[in-house]
Amino acid sequence: MEMRELGRTGMKVSVLGLGLAEIPRHDDSSGDLDLAGRVLGNALDNGINFLDTAACYGETEEMIGRAVSHRRSEYYLATKAGHVTGGETGEPWSAEVVEASIDRSLRRLRTDHVDLVQIHTCPMEELLNGEVIEALERARDAGKTRFIGHSGDNEEAAWAVGSGRFDTLQTSYNLVEQRARTKGLFEAAETHGVGVIIKRPVANGVWGKQSAPYSYGEEYFQRYRAMIADGPIQGDPGVPHVLAMGFVLARQEVDTIIVGTHNPDHVVSNVKLVQDDLPIADEAVDDLYRRFDKYGADWRQRT
Repeated sequence: MEMRELGRTGMKVSVLGLGLAEIPRHDDSSGDLDLAGRVLGNALDNGINFLDTAACYGETEEMIGRAVSHRRSEYYLATKAGHVTGGETGEPWSAEVVEASIDRSLRRLRTDHVDLVQIHTCPMEELLNGEVIEALERARDAGKTRFIGHSGDNEEAAWAVGSGRFDTLQTSYNLVEQRARTKGLFEAAETHGVGVIIKRPVANGVWGKQSAPYSYGEEYFQRYRAMIADGPIQGDPGVPHVLAMGFVLARQEVDTIIVGTHNPDHVVSNVKLVQDDLPIADEAVDDLYRRFDKYGADWRQRT
């Protein structure tokens, strides 16, 4: 597995990370826990060393703690805070909610620290207020996290990168979601030493489909239809997942891509794809750039 250094953190992360939003979310089921354990075990056994979760991803933090906390030295662990979730109370993105969320995450994950805490889809006014960032910095200073990051898109992402206060940025980028490229976000992150983590790298699986796989992917599907109307992609490898992952990883500023699944076999096949089928042809990347520039001037990043 190829490793890339995550910005200025010094962490060498696998280019393929595992997003945990897709694993089962009901820890009262031994079957669910067993399945989550196999997903996580297959990831670690096949060279993935970056796990990304969030306090608002149901019971996934507890599943990680129960399934692989005994292998803690084998992976970098990232979570997110800011939302009011799990029956808790308070104001979203307040210091109290963030601090309580981090403490709860550590208990659920069965660890004394995570490698990265990211503020999750925080509105601009809260970023400018500064309280939420100060809460993250206190957690870092207390040793609860090694680094702090921002998970978001559009103007908030650009502000976070330029602020100099975040070590990483998690943002959307894929075949039909190229604003991070067109707005210079990648170059800004590289200039400031900010590590880049990509969410939604396979565009919710819409490429090559006859209809949106589910309602959440409808907007991406309409973008796909617009872009593919110009005919076949030049240099297309012929496998949508290969095209999607190859397109994103063609950017050297991208340090890791977060791909989620609830299928243990898909973890293994994704690793094999990254190792055996990439990179894709430059002409395919260039053609996708051209089509997005033609059709996507008004498309904003999805939050």
